[in-house]
Amino acid sequence: MKCVFLFIITLFSSGIFAQSKQTSAAALKGKEYHVSVSGDDANDGTASRPFKTIMAAANKALPGDVITVHAGIYRESIVPPRGGNSDKERITYQAARGEKVSIKGSEILRGWQKLDNDTWVAKVPNSFFGSFNPYHEQIKGDWFYPATKDRKYLRGAVYLNGDWLMEAAKKEEVMKAADEKNQVWWAEVDSTTTTIWAQFKNTDPNKETVEINVRPTVFYPDKLFTNFITVRGFTLEQAATNWAPPTAEQPGLIGTNWSRGWIIENNTVQYSKCVGIALGKYGDAFDNKNTESAEGYVGTINRALAFGWNKATIGGHLVRNNTIAYCEQTGIVGSMGCAFSVIENNTIHDIHIRRLFSGAEMAGIKFHGAVDVQIKNNHIYRTNMGIWLDWMAQGIQVKNNLMHDNSLDIFLEVDHGPMLVSNNVLLSETSLLMNSSGAAFVHNIFGGKMDVVNYDGRLTPYHLPHSTSVAALHDNPGGDIQFINNLFVRKANASQYSKALLPVRFDGNVYTKGTVRAISADQKQRFGEMGTNAQAQMKKYKEQQATEKNAVVQNEFDAVAELKTEKDGMYLDIVFDKNWLSTQQRKLVTSATLGRVIVPDLPFENTDGTPVQIDTDYSGKKRNPANPSPGPFEITTGGKQKIKVW
Repeated sequence: MKCVFLFIITLFSSGIFAQSKQTSAAALKGKEYHVSVSGDDANDGTASRPFKTIMAAANKALPGDVITVHAGIYRESIVPPRGGNSDKERITYQAARGEKVSIKGSEILRGWQKLDNDTWVAKVPNSFFGSFNPYHEQIKGDWFYPATKDRKYLRGAVYLNGDWLMEAAKKEEVMKAADEKNQVWWAEVDSTTTTIWAQFKNTDPNKETVEINVRPTVFYPDKLFTNFITVRGFTLEQAATNWAPPTAEQPGLIGTNWSRGWIIENNTVQYSKCVGIALGKYGDAFDNKNTESAEGYVGTINRALAFGWNKATIGGHLVRNNTIAYCEQTGIVGSMGCAFSVIENNTIHDIHIRRLFSGAEMAGIKFHGAVDVQIKNNHIYRTNMGIWLDWMAQGIQVKNNLMHDNSLDIFLEVDHGPMLVSNNVLLSETSLLMNSSGAAFVHNIFGGKMDVVNYDGRLTPYHLPHSTSVAALHDNPGGDIQFINNLFVRKANASQYSKALLPVRFDGNVYTKGTVRAISADQKQRFGEMGTNAQAQMKKYKEQQATEKNAVVQNEFDAVAELKTEKDGMYLDIVFDKNWLSTQQRKLVTSATLGRVIVPDLPFENTDGTPVQIDTDYSGKKRNPANPSPGPFEITTGGKQKIKVW
């Protein structure tokens, strides 16, 4: 009987294996499903008989399949029921080549009635919204700060011809005459009806396109580990997203929801009440419950490690060639789920500029746990912060980015490194806010000041190399920072790094008119969070002067460094002095020249573990290995230059 049983099991297993091989082979070949606004969900999804909704195709698609969506506006929320099996067996959602496809989390609202001044009102049955009413649901979560203690914020929005009106602080505001640049709305919900008041100055909303949010997301799986999905070529917009803190589920207008291997490319992602693209944390019973502290987030990390946070399971996303705009929290967010990802060639702008609310999570890109992440070749402007890397940025490379007109370009908070920031053009009023150690700034242009936190008592993790596994927790002394071969222009000011608790090294930098080196008199010290034991912990360190060698100081030389927009792109007008190359001899920057960071005792390496070598410039041009130029551009001639930077 035992032999017969084993024989049956073998036959059954062989059948399953054969069926699996057939399924895999079929998936590799893949089917293509078509979607059209003139289609029908009762169709079979072929080119001649397309589906009407994207979700109809999503429910059919298997690993290896492609969903091609044809021109039009689709008002639905895509909740992919499954993902692919591997990078070669993806499920791909794509706009048809050359066709404009918009997916919206909104619906058109008609039937507006005129009141006094510029105010109109519309009444909507609550049944219109189904199970989710964004004019009843409030924005909330850890590290979310309302403008005033008692103010509430709704997740809805009102759009006039594609652009949004802002939510009023009080109903009285919407009843007044409108400010043409800041028209507002107000909403109230009772047991049967949602009433929306809105200002439309010199406009009849019944003759224009007025839309309201009705869906919380546009493309977001409700199942974790929905892996290997590609989303390509769409306009994704107008979602009633909630606040996305690092300690809770992080939904976005489009998001991966704790998955692996997504490609999000060539899309326009815009008008999200909070987050545009989310690569972040899953939700659990601890969301927004006693986690709003360093200790609370350490608990979040430990639970995430137990729930699959590792390179084989989570992250490894590719987000490229997107335009991300008009999000009131973050353009791209990710707590731990962003690890091992590449963020490249994106344009990110107009993030958190209305300042309706505040919090600790607003930026063009805001990542926690950015282990072995590459942020490269992006254009980030008109944000409160360009890039904010908070906790566990280890092995990260921030390179070849253009940042300007931000309140702050780069913020590194309680990270231990290694972090490599190279070949960037940083032209905002504030280039850096530093509350971390273990960073190297190489071949950048700095055009603004640097604010430095001398010490932060929080105990934050560092990891085993190229891994999410936590090696230990450590406090955050300032220093262990290197500035090598940078070009300081305009109002760049490094004076706050004249002293630090760990070594600060300057080598091969050029300082032009208006800039300040790290040699000034005593600076007022700034401190981060200082817990009970912080003062005792800080006594382990002895403040020391920064060191500098091979500096070129030209107090009368105006490098100009101005950005100008032309029809074919953005250009940098800058003046170089060719003598910078002969005055000081610079070395090619490599892992060997950078050495090891102090706290985790790790070398600077590429994300794949290979040695670093900064042998190309911002534009991809090869550097002179014998004497590389200061700043992000290799210099071949002196005088005024016009360099295309985007």
